[in-house]
Amino acid sequence: MKITIVGTGYVGLVSGACLSDFGHQVVCVDKNLERIQDLKKGIIPIYEPGLDILVKKNVKSRRLTFTDNIDDSLRSSEVVFIAVGTPSRRGEGGADLSYVHEAAQEIAKMSDNYILFVTKSTVPVGSNRDLIKVIEKANPELKFDVASNPEFLREGSAIDDFMRPDRVVVGVESERAKELMLEVYKPLYLRDFPIMFTSLESAETIKYASNAFLATKITFINEIAQLCENSGADIKEVSKGMGLDERIGNKFLHAGPGYGGSCFPKDVKAFISTAEKNNVNLSIISAVDKFNDERVERITSKIIAKSNLQKEDTVSLLGLSFKPNTDDIRDSTSLKIAKLLINKGIRIKSYDPVSMEIAKSENTELILCNNAYEACEDAKAIIIGTEWNEFRALDFLKIKKHATNLVIFDLRNIYKAKDLKDLGFEYFGTGK
Repeated sequence: MKITIVGTGYVGLVSGACLSDFGHQVVCVDKNLERIQDLKKGIIPIYEPGLDILVKKNVKSRRLTFTDNIDDSLRSSEVVFIAVGTPSRRGEGGADLSYVHEAAQEIAKMSDNYILFVTKSTVPVGSNRDLIKVIEKANPELKFDVASNPEFLREGSAIDDFMRPDRVVVGVESERAKELMLEVYKPLYLRDFPIMFTSLESAETIKYASNAFLATKITFINEIAQLCENSGADIKEVSKGMGLDERIGNKFLHAGPGYGGSCFPKDVKAFISTAEKNNVNLSIISAVDKFNDERVERITSKIIAKSNLQKEDTVSLLGLSFKPNTDDIRDSTSLKIAKLLINKGIRIKSYDPVSMEIAKSENTELILCNNAYEACEDAKAIIIGTEWNEFRALDFLKIKKHATNLVIFDLRNIYKAKDLKDLGFEYFGTGK
């Protein structure tokens, strides 16, 4: 099957590589010529474990190609995935669909034959109805269908999520569109992975409701963590006791500095905005959004107070990406904490396995180090902000020799307090 994917960002590139690995002929299109040229050379613009190998394999087999000219691919593709960005609109939190509309208009104007437009981008409920109108206006003679196929990819394990999904959700309105989408996902269908067909509106809502629920679960355990810190309870014991109940489960019950990344913050705000437009007050989700926005400030205040930080003091920050196994720094809690500390005149020495240069472009005041130990030298406080594996077995005796003040803020609870206290460190976990 011949497939076009518009957009070579995180979702588009992972989807293109995986679909080509299914055996489809996939053309990934992007207007960013520099990115296309890099991809043709095998240079991957994002860090995702295994993605470089998968792209190289399918480019070599000629199932995966890259171009900046969408006209070339449309002549032979019956299915076109739109995987462009839907950033938050400033001031209101709603999703900006301008890139989605622009892509659909361009495709419609160039097309003569039937096209199935598949929205892979995350869009609010009702967006695909609007997209139908946009396409009809751009080319009134065009025969087409629109399908909603939201992604459920976790950064750091996106390939496995695509190849072995919990479910594939597809919103369609015609039998032709359904049959085409079954053909797209035929390898998954044959292996009995669930493919769920719904209305357009249900598919759109499933995506936002899923992310909002997971964000709520994270925020809930973080709120309980605050109670634990004030009451003497241990959040790791509490979350374990909760998670053993099968109705609750143990996933997303790990206390930390709050959720970040490219999805949860943006999608939660867009979901609230969409609900307001439909005269619904998502009070629980609104509280989640508010608490998460405020949590970083609370944690930063705690760091300053517990380590008695003063202007021109040096702090070590280990981990800059919003989670391990990705270079994504969007809405990273580590960088938010860094910014608040820098605003107080505090120097930040930082290290991250993959995202330092990206972080440097966002915050030029960060002092980048070659490794975790260099970042900890002469530090008055050490903050573990991201739970990268290489931070799980640090040599604290080595760190102790060069640290100015032996204070550790383990925001991800990857160490036992007793172990570090026995070494002479003052230890502060989350929810302990």
